[in-house]
Amino acid sequence: MAALGLAASGGNWFSALALGVTLLKCLLIPTYHSTDFEVHRNWLAITHSLPVSQWYYEETSEWTLDYPPFFAWFEYALSHVAKYFDQEMLNIHNLNYASAKTLLFQRFSVIFTDILFVYAVHECCKCIDGKKAGKELTEKPKFILSVLLLWNFGLLIVDHIHFQYNGFLMGLMLLSIARLFQKRHMEGALLFAVLLHFKHIYLYIAPAYGIYLLRSYCFTANKPDGSVRWNSFNFVRLISLGLIVFLVSALSLGPFLALNQLPQVFSRLFPFKRGLCHAYWAPNFWALYNALDKVLSVIGLKLKLLDPNKIPKASMTSGLVQQFQHTVLPSVTPLATLICTLIAILPSIFCLWFKPQGPKGFLRCLILCALSSFMFGWHVHEKAILLAILPMSLLSVGKAGDASIFLILTTTGHYSLFPLLFTAPELPIKILLMLLFTVYSISSLKTLFRKEKPLFNWMETFYLLGLGPLEVFCEFVFPFTSWKLKYSFLPLLLTSAYCAVGITYAWFKLYVSVLTDPPVSKTKKQ
Repeated sequence: MAALGLAASGGNWFSALALGVTLLKCLLIPTYHSTDFEVHRNWLAITHSLPVSQWYYEETSEWTLDYPPFFAWFEYALSHVAKYFDQEMLNIHNLNYASAKTLLFQRFSVIFTDILFVYAVHECCKCIDGKKAGKELTEKPKFILSVLLLWNFGLLIVDHIHFQYNGFLMGLMLLSIARLFQKRHMEGALLFAVLLHFKHIYLYIAPAYGIYLLRSYCFTANKPDGSVRWNSFNFVRLISLGLIVFLVSALSLGPFLALNQLPQVFSRLFPFKRGLCHAYWAPNFWALYNALDKVLSVIGLKLKLLDPNKIPKASMTSGLVQQFQHTVLPSVTPLATLICTLIAILPSIFCLWFKPQGPKGFLRCLILCALSSFMFGWHVHEKAILLAILPMSLLSVGKAGDASIFLILTTTGHYSLFPLLFTAPELPIKILLMLLFTVYSISSLKTLFRKEKPLFNWMETFYLLGLGPLEVFCEFVFPFTSWKLKYSFLPLLLTSAYCAVGITYAWFKLYVSVLTDPPVSKTKKQ
Protein backbone atom coordinates (compact mmCIF):
# COMPACT_ATOMS: atom_id res chain seq x y z
CA MET A 1 0.00 0.00 0.00
CA ALA A 2 2.93 2.31 0.67
CA ALA A 3 4.16 1.70 -2.89
CA LEU A 4 0.68 2.44 -4.19
CA GLY A 5 0.50 5.66 -2.20
CA LEU A 6 3.89 6.74 -3.55
CA ALA A 7 2.78 5.93 -7.08
CA ALA A 8 -0.48 7.82 -6.57
CA SER A 9 1.33 10.95 -5.46
CA GLY A 10 3.22 10.89 -8.72
CA GLY A 11 0.16 10.08 -10.81
CA ASN A 12 1.48 6.63 -11.72
CA TRP A 13 -1.05 4.54 -9.81
CA PHE A 14 -2.14 2.67 -12.95
CA SER A 15 1.43 1.55 -13.64
CA ALA A 16 1.73 0.41 -10.02
CA LEU A 17 -1.43 -1.69 -10.31
CA ALA A 18 -0.25 -3.24 -13.58
CA LEU A 19 3.21 -3.98 -12.20
CA GLY A 20 1.79 -5.45 -9.01
CA VAL A 21 -0.48 -7.93 -10.81
CA THR A 22 2.38 -8.86 -13.17
CA LEU A 23 4.53 -9.80 -10.19
CA LEU A 24 1.66 -11.89 -8.82
CA LYS A 25 1.41 -13.70 -12.17
CA CYS A 26 5.11 -14.50 -11.95
CA LEU A 27 4.59 -16.01 -8.51
CA LEU A 28 1.93 -18.31 -9.98
CA ILE A 29 4.32 -19.83 -12.55
CA PRO A 30 5.05 -23.04 -10.56
CA THR A 31 1.38 -23.80 -9.87
CA TYR A 32 -0.77 -26.54 -11.39
CA HIS A 33 -1.54 -26.32 -15.10
CA SER A 34 -4.37 -28.10 -16.92
CA THR A 35 -4.44 -30.08 -20.17
CA ASP A 36 -4.77 -26.70 -21.93
CA PHE A 37 -1.03 -26.34 -21.33
CA GLU A 38 -0.44 -29.41 -23.50
CA VAL A 39 -3.05 -28.19 -25.99
CA HIS A 40 -1.12 -25.00 -26.66
CA ARG A 41 2.25 -26.78 -26.65
CA ASN A 42 0.90 -29.12 -29.30
CA TRP A 43 -0.34 -26.19 -31.36
CA LEU A 44 3.12 -24.65 -31.16
CA ALA A 45 4.51 -27.91 -32.55
CA ILE A 46 1.89 -28.22 -35.30
CA THR A 47 2.30 -24.69 -36.64
CA HIS A 48 6.09 -24.79 -36.39
CA SER A 49 6.71 -28.24 -37.85
CA LEU A 50 4.05 -28.62 -40.54
CA PRO A 51 3.03 -26.69 -43.65
CA VAL A 52 -0.19 -24.65 -43.44
CA SER A 53 -2.01 -27.25 -45.53
CA GLN A 54 -1.70 -29.80 -42.68
CA TRP A 55 -2.51 -27.60 -39.68
CA TYR A 56 -6.21 -28.50 -39.50
CA TYR A 57 -5.68 -32.18 -40.44
CA GLU A 58 -2.93 -33.11 -37.96
CA GLU A 59 -4.23 -35.44 -35.24
CA THR A 60 -1.22 -37.16 -33.66
CA SER A 61 -2.44 -35.70 -30.38
CA GLU A 62 -6.07 -35.70 -29.30
CA TRP A 63 -5.68 -31.94 -28.80
CA THR A 64 -6.14 -30.97 -32.45
CA LEU A 65 -6.06 -27.36 -33.65
CA ASP A 66 -9.60 -26.01 -33.26
CA TYR A 67 -9.15 -22.22 -33.10
CA PRO A 68 -9.46 -19.86 -36.11
CA PRO A 69 -6.46 -19.16 -38.37
CA PHE A 70 -5.30 -15.94 -36.70
CA PHE A 71 -4.71 -17.84 -33.47
CA ALA A 72 -2.87 -20.53 -35.41
CA TRP A 73 -0.57 -17.83 -36.82
CA PHE A 74 -0.22 -16.43 -33.30
CA GLU A 75 1.04 -19.86 -32.17
CA TYR A 76 3.31 -19.96 -35.22
CA ALA A 77 4.87 -16.63 -34.19
CA LEU A 78 5.32 -17.83 -30.59
CA SER A 79 6.95 -21.05 -31.82
CA HIS A 80 9.80 -19.07 -33.36
CA VAL A 81 10.60 -17.69 -29.94
CA ALA A 82 9.97 -21.04 -28.23
CA LYS A 83 12.73 -22.74 -30.23
CA TYR A 84 15.31 -20.67 -28.35
CA PHE A 85 13.98 -22.06 -25.03
CA ASP A 86 13.57 -25.75 -25.80
CA GLN A 87 13.45 -27.14 -29.33
CA GLU A 88 11.90 -30.39 -28.08
CA MET A 89 8.60 -28.72 -27.23
CA LEU A 90 8.11 -28.20 -30.97
CA ASN A 91 8.26 -31.93 -31.73
CA ILE A 92 4.75 -33.14 -32.59
CA HIS A 93 5.46 -36.60 -31.23
CA ASN A 94 6.59 -35.31 -27.81
CA LEU A 95 3.14 -35.66 -26.28
CA ASN A 96 2.65 -34.19 -22.79
CA TYR A 97 6.12 -32.66 -22.94
CA ALA A 98 6.57 -30.19 -20.07
CA SER A 99 10.21 -29.44 -19.36
CA ALA A 100 11.15 -26.61 -17.02
CA LYS A 101 12.09 -24.39 -19.98
CA THR A 102 8.81 -25.20 -21.73
CA LEU A 103 6.90 -24.26 -18.60
CA LEU A 104 8.75 -20.97 -18.29
CA PHE A 105 8.25 -20.09 -21.94
CA GLN A 106 4.54 -20.80 -22.02
CA ARG A 107 3.87 -19.06 -18.71
CA PHE A 108 5.85 -15.99 -19.72
CA SER A 109 4.19 -15.91 -23.15
CA VAL A 110 0.83 -15.44 -21.41
CA ILE A 111 2.23 -12.77 -19.09
CA PHE A 112 3.90 -10.91 -21.97
CA THR A 113 0.86 -10.92 -24.26
CA ASP A 114 -1.20 -9.50 -21.37
CA ILE A 115 0.44 -6.16 -22.25
CA LEU A 116 -2.41 -5.70 -24.73
CA PHE A 117 -4.94 -6.28 -21.95
CA VAL A 118 -3.23 -3.68 -19.73
CA TYR A 119 -3.34 -1.12 -22.57
CA ALA A 120 -7.01 -1.91 -23.24
CA VAL A 121 -7.89 -1.38 -19.56
CA HIS A 122 -6.09 1.96 -19.66
CA GLU A 123 -8.16 2.99 -22.70
CA CYS A 124 -11.40 1.82 -21.06
CA CYS A 125 -10.65 3.99 -18.02
CA LYS A 126 -10.65 7.03 -20.30
CA CYS A 127 -14.28 6.26 -21.17
CA ILE A 128 -15.52 6.34 -17.58
CA ASP A 129 -17.53 9.28 -16.27
CA GLY A 130 -15.64 10.79 -13.33
CA LYS A 131 -18.57 12.74 -11.81
CA LYS A 132 -18.77 10.40 -8.82
CA ALA A 133 -15.05 10.65 -8.14
CA GLY A 134 -14.22 10.99 -4.45
CA LYS A 135 -11.37 12.92 -2.94
CA GLU A 136 -9.38 9.77 -2.22
CA LEU A 137 -7.69 7.95 -5.08
CA THR A 138 -9.17 4.61 -4.01
CA GLU A 139 -12.70 6.06 -4.29
CA LYS A 140 -12.34 7.19 -7.89
CA PRO A 141 -14.28 5.13 -10.48
CA LYS A 142 -11.23 4.85 -12.74
CA PHE A 143 -9.13 3.39 -9.95
CA ILE A 144 -11.85 0.93 -8.94
CA LEU A 145 -12.38 -0.15 -12.56
CA SER A 146 -8.64 -0.63 -13.05
CA VAL A 147 -8.47 -2.98 -10.07
CA LEU A 148 -11.62 -4.87 -11.11
CA LEU A 149 -10.13 -5.54 -14.55
CA LEU A 150 -6.38 -5.84 -13.99
CA TRP A 151 -6.76 -7.97 -10.85
CA ASN A 152 -9.78 -9.92 -12.05
CA PHE A 153 -9.80 -13.22 -10.15
CA GLY A 154 -11.25 -15.22 -13.04
CA LEU A 155 -8.56 -14.15 -15.49
CA LEU A 156 -5.82 -14.79 -12.97
CA ILE A 157 -6.75 -18.40 -12.29
CA VAL A 158 -7.86 -19.31 -15.83
CA ASP A 159 -4.82 -17.84 -17.59
CA HIS A 160 -2.02 -18.00 -15.05
CA ILE A 161 -2.84 -21.23 -13.22
CA HIS A 162 -5.19 -23.29 -15.40
CA PHE A 163 -3.45 -21.86 -18.52
CA GLN A 164 -4.95 -20.02 -21.49
CA TYR A 165 -4.51 -16.74 -23.38
CA ASN A 166 -7.78 -15.05 -22.43
CA GLY A 167 -6.11 -11.85 -21.26
CA PHE A 168 -4.71 -11.17 -24.73
CA LEU A 169 -8.08 -11.91 -26.36
CA MET A 170 -10.08 -9.95 -23.79
CA GLY A 171 -7.67 -7.10 -24.42
CA LEU A 172 -8.74 -7.02 -28.06
CA MET A 173 -12.40 -7.03 -27.00
CA LEU A 174 -12.03 -4.27 -24.40
CA LEU A 175 -9.97 -2.15 -26.77
CA SER A 176 -12.66 -2.55 -29.42
CA ILE A 177 -15.31 -1.48 -26.87
CA ALA A 178 -13.20 1.52 -25.86
CA ARG A 179 -12.87 2.63 -29.48
CA LEU A 180 -16.66 2.57 -29.91
CA PHE A 181 -17.04 4.66 -26.75
CA GLN A 182 -14.52 7.08 -28.26
CA LYS A 183 -16.61 7.13 -31.48
CA ARG A 184 -13.72 5.59 -33.44
CA HIS A 185 -16.14 3.15 -35.03
CA MET A 186 -13.93 1.89 -37.85
CA GLU A 187 -11.15 0.99 -35.43
CA GLY A 188 -13.62 -0.74 -33.14
CA ALA A 189 -15.04 -2.74 -36.03
CA LEU A 190 -11.56 -3.72 -37.25
CA LEU A 191 -10.47 -4.89 -33.81
CA PHE A 192 -13.60 -6.98 -33.37
CA ALA A 193 -13.26 -8.53 -36.83
CA VAL A 194 -9.68 -9.50 -35.99
CA LEU A 195 -10.82 -10.87 -32.61
CA LEU A 196 -13.38 -13.16 -34.28
CA HIS A 197 -10.61 -14.75 -36.30
CA PHE A 198 -8.55 -15.32 -33.16
CA LYS A 199 -11.32 -17.08 -31.23
CA HIS A 200 -14.77 -17.76 -32.60
CA ILE A 201 -16.46 -17.81 -29.19
CA TYR A 202 -16.75 -14.04 -29.62
CA LEU A 203 -19.49 -14.74 -32.15
CA TYR A 204 -21.64 -14.66 -29.00
CA ILE A 205 -21.44 -10.86 -29.01
CA ALA A 206 -21.37 -10.26 -32.79
CA PRO A 207 -25.10 -9.32 -32.95
CA ALA A 208 -24.50 -6.39 -30.59
CA TYR A 209 -21.67 -5.09 -32.78
CA GLY A 210 -23.61 -5.52 -36.01
CA ILE A 211 -26.76 -3.76 -34.84
CA TYR A 212 -24.95 -0.98 -32.99
CA LEU A 213 -22.65 -0.10 -35.89
CA LEU A 214 -25.59 -0.11 -38.30
CA ARG A 215 -27.73 2.00 -35.96
CA SER A 216 -25.20 4.52 -34.69
CA TYR A 217 -22.62 4.68 -37.47
CA CYS A 218 -24.42 3.95 -40.74
CA PHE A 219 -27.47 5.97 -39.62
CA THR A 220 -26.04 9.31 -38.63
CA ALA A 221 -29.02 11.03 -36.92
CA ASN A 222 -32.11 10.39 -34.79
CA LYS A 223 -35.55 11.98 -34.64
CA PRO A 224 -36.46 14.01 -31.51
CA ASP A 225 -38.16 10.94 -29.99
CA GLY A 226 -34.98 8.90 -30.37
CA SER A 227 -36.13 6.80 -33.34
CA VAL A 228 -33.93 6.46 -36.39
CA ARG A 229 -33.99 9.13 -39.08
CA TRP A 230 -34.13 6.88 -42.15
CA ASN A 231 -32.90 9.51 -44.61
CA SER A 232 -29.65 9.83 -42.64
CA PHE A 233 -28.36 6.47 -43.88
CA ASN A 234 -24.77 6.66 -45.10
CA PHE A 235 -24.12 3.95 -47.70
CA VAL A 236 -20.39 4.70 -47.82
CA ARG A 237 -20.05 3.87 -44.14
CA LEU A 238 -21.83 0.57 -44.64
CA ILE A 239 -19.51 -0.31 -47.51
CA SER A 240 -16.51 0.64 -45.35
CA LEU A 241 -17.64 -1.71 -42.56
CA GLY A 242 -18.32 -4.47 -45.06
CA LEU A 243 -14.88 -3.99 -46.57
CA ILE A 244 -13.25 -4.37 -43.15
CA VAL A 245 -15.07 -7.63 -42.51
CA PHE A 246 -14.27 -8.92 -46.00
CA LEU A 247 -10.56 -8.04 -45.90
CA VAL A 248 -9.98 -9.49 -42.42
CA SER A 249 -11.88 -12.66 -43.35
CA ALA A 250 -9.97 -12.96 -46.62
CA LEU A 251 -6.65 -12.59 -44.82
CA SER A 252 -7.63 -15.24 -42.28
CA LEU A 253 -9.51 -17.78 -44.37
CA GLY A 254 -8.10 -17.02 -47.84
CA PRO A 255 -5.18 -19.51 -47.68
CA PHE A 256 -7.54 -22.32 -46.64
CA LEU A 257 -10.06 -21.36 -49.29
CA ALA A 258 -7.26 -21.59 -51.87
CA LEU A 259 -6.38 -25.04 -50.48
CA ASN A 260 -10.06 -26.07 -50.61
CA GLN A 261 -9.93 -26.74 -46.85
CA LEU A 262 -12.67 -24.46 -45.51
CA PRO A 263 -15.03 -27.39 -44.70
CA GLN A 264 -12.23 -29.03 -42.68
CA VAL A 265 -11.47 -25.79 -40.83
CA PHE A 266 -15.14 -25.25 -39.95
CA SER A 267 -15.54 -28.86 -38.83
CA ARG A 268 -12.76 -28.21 -36.30
CA LEU A 269 -14.21 -24.88 -35.18
CA PHE A 270 -17.76 -26.17 -34.69
CA PRO A 271 -17.58 -29.78 -33.40
CA PHE A 272 -21.28 -30.42 -32.79
CA LYS A 273 -20.59 -34.09 -32.07
CA ARG A 274 -19.59 -32.97 -28.61
CA GLY A 275 -22.31 -33.07 -26.00
CA LEU A 276 -24.73 -30.42 -24.79
CA CYS A 277 -22.54 -29.74 -21.76
CA HIS A 278 -18.82 -29.80 -21.06
CA ALA A 279 -17.39 -32.46 -18.72
CA TYR A 280 -18.06 -29.98 -15.91
CA TRP A 281 -21.44 -28.39 -16.55
CA ALA A 282 -21.21 -24.66 -17.11
CA PRO A 283 -23.58 -22.98 -14.62
CA ASN A 284 -26.32 -22.12 -17.10
CA PHE A 285 -29.91 -23.07 -17.94
CA TRP A 286 -28.88 -26.51 -19.18
CA ALA A 287 -27.16 -27.26 -15.89
CA LEU A 288 -30.49 -26.71 -14.14
CA TYR A 289 -32.22 -28.74 -16.86
CA ASN A 290 -29.75 -31.60 -16.44
CA ALA A 291 -29.99 -31.46 -12.65
CA LEU A 292 -33.80 -31.64 -12.87
CA ASP A 293 -33.52 -34.62 -15.21
CA LYS A 294 -31.24 -36.36 -12.69
CA VAL A 295 -33.61 -35.67 -9.81
CA LEU A 296 -36.61 -36.92 -11.78
CA SER A 297 -34.73 -40.06 -12.84
CA VAL A 298 -33.78 -40.85 -9.24
CA ILE A 299 -37.37 -40.32 -8.11
CA GLY A 300 -38.61 -42.44 -11.01
CA LEU A 301 -36.32 -45.29 -10.06
CA LYS A 302 -37.27 -45.08 -6.38
CA LEU A 303 -40.99 -45.18 -7.24
CA LYS A 304 -40.36 -47.88 -9.88
CA LEU A 305 -41.82 -45.66 -12.59
CA LEU A 306 -38.69 -46.11 -14.74
CA ASP A 307 -37.09 -49.30 -16.01
CA PRO A 308 -33.37 -49.30 -15.00
CA ASN A 309 -32.54 -51.29 -18.15
CA LYS A 310 -33.94 -48.55 -20.39
CA ILE A 311 -32.01 -45.68 -18.84
CA PRO A 312 -29.29 -44.38 -21.23
CA LYS A 313 -25.85 -45.72 -20.37
CA ALA A 314 -24.08 -42.42 -21.15
CA SER A 315 -24.29 -40.68 -17.81
CA MET A 316 -24.46 -36.92 -17.65
CA THR A 317 -22.21 -37.07 -14.63
CA SER A 318 -19.56 -39.40 -15.97
CA GLY A 319 -17.26 -36.58 -17.01
CA LEU A 320 -17.64 -37.46 -20.69
CA VAL A 321 -18.37 -34.83 -23.31
CA GLN A 322 -19.85 -36.83 -26.16
CA GLN A 323 -23.53 -36.85 -27.14
CA PHE A 324 -25.97 -38.37 -24.70
CA GLN A 325 -29.67 -38.70 -24.00
CA HIS A 326 -31.64 -37.40 -21.05
CA THR A 327 -33.54 -39.93 -18.98
CA VAL A 328 -36.86 -38.19 -18.29
CA LEU A 329 -36.83 -34.78 -19.97
CA PRO A 330 -36.55 -34.43 -23.77
CA SER A 331 -32.99 -34.57 -25.11
CA VAL A 332 -31.64 -31.29 -26.44
CA THR A 333 -30.24 -30.82 -29.96
CA PRO A 334 -27.81 -28.16 -31.24
CA LEU A 335 -30.68 -26.61 -33.22
CA ALA A 336 -32.79 -26.31 -30.07
CA THR A 337 -29.97 -24.49 -28.25
CA LEU A 338 -29.52 -22.15 -31.23
CA ILE A 339 -33.22 -21.28 -31.26
CA CYS A 340 -33.24 -20.70 -27.49
CA THR A 341 -30.15 -18.48 -27.76
CA LEU A 342 -31.64 -16.39 -30.58
CA ILE A 343 -34.89 -15.94 -28.67
CA ALA A 344 -32.92 -14.91 -25.58
CA ILE A 345 -30.88 -12.21 -27.34
CA LEU A 346 -33.69 -10.76 -29.49
CA PRO A 347 -35.13 -8.40 -26.83
CA SER A 348 -31.69 -6.86 -26.20
CA ILE A 349 -31.15 -6.38 -29.94
CA PHE A 350 -34.63 -4.84 -30.19
CA CYS A 351 -33.80 -2.36 -27.42
CA LEU A 352 -30.46 -1.48 -29.02
CA TRP A 353 -32.27 -0.46 -32.21
CA PHE A 354 -35.51 1.07 -30.92
CA LYS A 355 -34.30 2.44 -27.54
CA PRO A 356 -30.86 3.87 -28.36
CA GLN A 357 -28.78 4.67 -25.28
CA GLY A 358 -25.46 5.37 -26.93
CA PRO A 359 -22.29 3.34 -26.23
CA LYS A 360 -23.58 2.27 -22.79
CA GLY A 361 -26.65 0.81 -24.46
CA PHE A 362 -24.35 -1.10 -26.78
CA LEU A 363 -22.34 -2.38 -23.83
CA ARG A 364 -25.50 -3.59 -22.08
CA CYS A 365 -26.60 -5.38 -25.24
CA LEU A 366 -23.14 -6.94 -25.62
CA ILE A 367 -23.26 -8.29 -22.06
CA LEU A 368 -26.77 -9.67 -22.58
CA CYS A 369 -25.69 -11.37 -25.81
CA ALA A 370 -22.72 -12.93 -23.98
CA LEU A 371 -24.89 -14.03 -21.05
CA SER A 372 -27.73 -15.32 -23.24
CA SER A 373 -25.28 -17.38 -25.29
CA PHE A 374 -23.72 -18.66 -22.08
CA MET A 375 -27.14 -19.53 -20.69
CA PHE A 376 -28.50 -21.41 -23.70
CA GLY A 377 -25.54 -22.26 -25.96
CA TRP A 378 -24.33 -25.72 -27.02
CA HIS A 379 -21.32 -27.22 -25.19
CA VAL A 380 -20.60 -24.00 -23.31
CA HIS A 381 -17.39 -23.91 -21.27
CA GLU A 382 -17.56 -22.53 -17.74
CA LYS A 383 -14.77 -20.08 -18.61
CA ALA A 384 -17.08 -18.30 -21.08
CA ILE A 385 -18.66 -16.43 -18.16
CA LEU A 386 -15.66 -14.07 -18.35
CA LEU A 387 -17.09 -12.69 -21.61
CA ALA A 388 -19.84 -11.12 -19.52
CA ILE A 389 -17.99 -10.40 -16.28
CA LEU A 390 -15.21 -8.23 -17.76
CA PRO A 391 -17.39 -5.84 -19.80
CA MET A 392 -19.88 -5.70 -16.90
CA SER A 393 -17.04 -4.21 -14.86
CA LEU A 394 -17.30 -1.05 -16.98
CA LEU A 395 -20.96 -0.61 -16.06
CA SER A 396 -20.43 -1.39 -12.38
CA VAL A 397 -18.78 1.95 -11.60
CA GLY A 398 -21.53 3.97 -13.29
CA LYS A 399 -24.78 3.03 -11.55
CA ALA A 400 -25.66 1.38 -8.24
CA GLY A 401 -28.09 -0.99 -9.98
CA ASP A 402 -25.38 -2.15 -12.36
CA ALA A 403 -22.94 -2.52 -9.47
CA SER A 404 -25.38 -4.87 -7.73
CA ILE A 405 -25.78 -7.01 -10.84
CA PHE A 406 -22.02 -7.05 -11.36
CA LEU A 407 -21.32 -8.24 -7.82
CA ILE A 408 -23.85 -11.07 -8.03
CA LEU A 409 -22.65 -12.13 -11.48
CA THR A 410 -18.96 -11.85 -10.64
CA THR A 411 -19.07 -13.57 -7.26
CA THR A 412 -21.18 -16.43 -8.59
CA GLY A 413 -19.36 -16.70 -11.90
CA HIS A 414 -15.94 -16.69 -10.27
CA TYR A 415 -16.91 -19.33 -7.74
CA SER A 416 -18.17 -21.52 -10.59
CA LEU A 417 -14.55 -21.63 -11.83
CA PHE A 418 -13.31 -23.31 -8.63
CA PRO A 419 -13.60 -26.89 -10.01
CA LEU A 420 -11.01 -25.98 -12.66
CA LEU A 421 -8.40 -26.01 -9.88
CA PHE A 422 -8.96 -29.32 -8.14
CA THR A 423 -5.45 -29.98 -6.77
CA ALA A 424 -4.77 -29.56 -3.03
CA PRO A 425 -1.87 -27.02 -3.28
CA GLU A 426 -4.08 -24.62 -5.24
CA LEU A 427 -6.99 -24.78 -2.76
CA PRO A 428 -5.73 -22.03 -0.41
CA ILE A 429 -4.58 -19.94 -3.39
CA LYS A 430 -7.98 -19.88 -5.11
CA ILE A 431 -9.87 -19.29 -1.86
CA LEU A 432 -7.58 -16.45 -0.76
CA LEU A 433 -7.49 -14.74 -4.17
CA MET A 434 -11.26 -14.92 -4.57
CA LEU A 435 -11.87 -13.64 -1.05
CA LEU A 436 -9.52 -10.71 -1.64
CA PHE A 437 -11.10 -9.80 -4.97
CA THR A 438 -14.68 -10.25 -3.73
CA VAL A 439 -14.15 -8.26 -0.52
CA TYR A 440 -12.49 -5.46 -2.50
CA SER A 441 -15.23 -5.43 -5.15
CA ILE A 442 -18.06 -5.23 -2.61
CA SER A 443 -16.37 -2.70 -0.30
CA SER A 444 -15.18 -0.38 -3.08
CA LEU A 445 -18.52 -0.31 -4.89
CA LYS A 446 -20.41 0.14 -1.61
CA THR A 447 -18.18 3.12 -0.86
CA LEU A 448 -18.68 4.53 -4.37
CA PHE A 449 -22.48 4.33 -4.04
CA ARG A 450 -22.74 4.92 -0.28
CA LYS A 451 -25.30 7.71 -0.76
CA GLU A 452 -27.69 5.37 -2.57
CA LYS A 453 -29.73 2.36 -1.44
CA PRO A 454 -27.90 -0.85 -0.38
CA LEU A 455 -26.47 -2.89 -3.24
CA PHE A 456 -28.05 -6.17 -2.01
CA ASN A 457 -31.45 -7.07 -0.60
CA TRP A 458 -31.77 -9.78 2.08
CA MET A 459 -32.41 -12.54 -0.48
CA GLU A 460 -29.32 -11.69 -2.54
CA THR A 461 -27.19 -11.46 0.61
CA PHE A 462 -28.45 -14.85 1.81
CA TYR A 463 -27.71 -16.44 -1.57
CA LEU A 464 -24.16 -15.08 -1.80
CA LEU A 465 -23.38 -16.11 1.78
CA GLY A 466 -24.56 -19.60 0.82
CA LEU A 467 -21.43 -20.02 -1.30
CA GLY A 468 -19.43 -20.40 1.91
CA PRO A 469 -21.25 -23.51 3.23
CA LEU A 470 -21.27 -24.93 -0.30
CA GLU A 471 -17.47 -24.67 -0.49
CA VAL A 472 -17.05 -26.17 2.98
CA PHE A 473 -19.23 -29.14 2.03
CA CYS A 474 -17.59 -29.74 -1.37
CA GLU A 475 -13.97 -29.40 -0.26
CA PHE A 476 -13.91 -30.43 3.41
CA VAL A 477 -16.96 -32.58 4.17
CA PHE A 478 -17.88 -34.57 1.06
CA PRO A 479 -14.44 -36.23 0.56
CA PHE A 480 -14.85 -37.92 3.96
CA THR A 481 -18.38 -39.25 3.40
CA SER A 482 -19.51 -42.58 2.01
CA TRP A 483 -21.13 -40.70 -0.88
CA LYS A 484 -17.72 -40.10 -2.46
CA LEU A 485 -17.65 -43.50 -4.19
CA LYS A 486 -21.27 -43.71 -5.32
CA TYR A 487 -21.89 -40.01 -6.08
CA SER A 488 -18.44 -38.74 -7.02
CA PHE A 489 -19.89 -36.05 -9.29
CA LEU A 490 -22.14 -34.56 -6.58
CA PRO A 491 -19.85 -31.58 -5.68
CA LEU A 492 -19.67 -30.55 -9.35
CA LEU A 493 -23.43 -30.92 -9.75
CA LEU A 494 -24.13 -28.83 -6.64
CA THR A 495 -21.61 -26.15 -7.62
CA SER A 496 -22.92 -25.90 -11.16
CA ALA A 497 -26.61 -25.86 -10.20
CA TYR A 498 -26.15 -23.39 -7.30
CA CYS A 499 -24.09 -20.98 -9.43
CA ALA A 500 -26.55 -21.35 -12.32
CA VAL A 501 -29.26 -19.88 -10.07
CA GLY A 502 -27.17 -16.76 -9.36
CA ILE A 503 -26.07 -16.25 -12.97
CA THR A 504 -29.65 -16.70 -14.20
CA TYR A 505 -30.83 -14.16 -11.62
CA ALA A 506 -28.16 -11.62 -12.71
CA TRP A 507 -29.09 -12.17 -16.37
CA PHE A 508 -32.78 -11.64 -15.63
CA LYS A 509 -32.11 -8.55 -13.47
CA LEU A 510 -29.95 -6.95 -16.18
CA TYR A 511 -32.61 -7.69 -18.78
CA VAL A 512 -35.27 -5.96 -16.66
CA SER A 513 -32.98 -2.95 -16.35
CA VAL A 514 -32.43 -2.77 -20.11
CA LEU A 515 -36.11 -3.18 -20.96
CA THR A 516 -37.30 -0.55 -18.47
CA ASP A 517 -34.66 2.15 -18.99
CA PRO A 518 -35.89 5.06 -21.15
CA PRO A 519 -34.21 5.80 -24.49
CA VAL A 520 -31.69 8.60 -24.84
CA SER A 521 -33.21 11.10 -27.27
CA LYS A 522 -30.70 12.76 -29.52
CA THR A 523 -31.14 14.50 -32.84
CA LYS A 524 -27.50 15.31 -33.44
CA LYS A 525 -25.12 13.11 -35.35
CA GLN A 526 -23.63 10.25 -33.38
